Amino acid sequence: MWPLIKILPVKTNFRFVAFAKYAGALSLLATIASLFLALYPLTPPCGGLNCGIDFKGGTLLEISTAPEAVDLGAVRRALGEMDIGDVQVQAFGAPSSAMVRFQTPEGESAAQAVEEVKATLERTLGEVTFAKTEVVGPKVSGELFQSGLLALGLAIVLMLLYIWFRFELQFGLGAVIALFHDVILTFGVIALFDLEFSLTTIAAILTIIGYSMNDTVVVFDRLRENLRKYKRMPLGEVIDLSINETLSRTVITGLTAVLALGGLALFGGPTLFGFSIIMIFGIVLGTYSSIYVAAPVILLWGVKRGDEDVEPIAPLAR
Repeated sequence: MWPLIKILPVKTNFRFVAFAKYAGALSLLATIASLFLALYPLTPPCGGLNCGIDFKGGTLLEISTAPEAVDLGAVRRALGEMDIGDVQVQAFGAPSSAMVRFQTPEGESAAQAVEEVKATLERTLGEVTFAKTEVVGPKVSGELFQSGLLALGLAIVLMLLYIWFRFELQFGLGAVIALFHDVILTFGVIALFDLEFSLTTIAAILTIIGYSMNDTVVVFDRLRENLRKYKRMPLGEVIDLSINETLSRTVITGLTAVLALGGLALFGGPTLFGFSIIMIFGIVLGTYSSIYVAAPVILLWGVKRGDEDVEPIAPLAR
């Protein structure tokens, strides 16, 4: 066997429930702070978030310098000197093609801004073909913002129904509270580090919801199994036992995903950097919330045990 696998113990006896009160207080403070960062100042449509062109409105240009490759660095520098707000430049298809997105400066018409950007690109790159020009107005961007938030809310509701159907209502509420915790703290990180909030960010948060729910289901499934086996063991000890039994799987899965996303953050360029950072934070947060948010809700609410008589086992070593 690979010798480094031995770093992870086969069996752990961590007392997670003993620290649940402190973790709950920390999570509550972090949630309040995240809400403040994400909502203040109360300016539509994004509040304290750094909304991208998808939600603020702007212009998209598809350019081609065939047969020569596009110098993306030169394009970013040239457009960055124009003071036109948020500018995104990324490769698109062939090496000779690129996509440019930029905001329309205040007090200037979209058509005038497009002509100025095209003139700058032609001076920087020489012969340029503009294959596509699209202008996203404020009304369309506002509808996109509402649709993105609706997608997040719908995903959480569907997760509640799934867990309720598969387990019990208190399991579903624990999972949904953990999801709200993860989503709100992710918004807080986006606002704190001034990461761009765009449709790509919505996709990252939806992925985090799926990952967090998967991790929570693994813990809940083992918890339900142990509740049937050890009905006389105190509920807190059953929760500790269930988390410890799934801990190695959780750590290995999360570490593998973080390593892959770390490579994406380092070598994926500025376009994927924010997405990668949000995903890394979300995976770590999803693991934490499965242990210290979802499971403690079961402890507070209580849960029905099986009716079959089963010999109790000795409590875990303290």
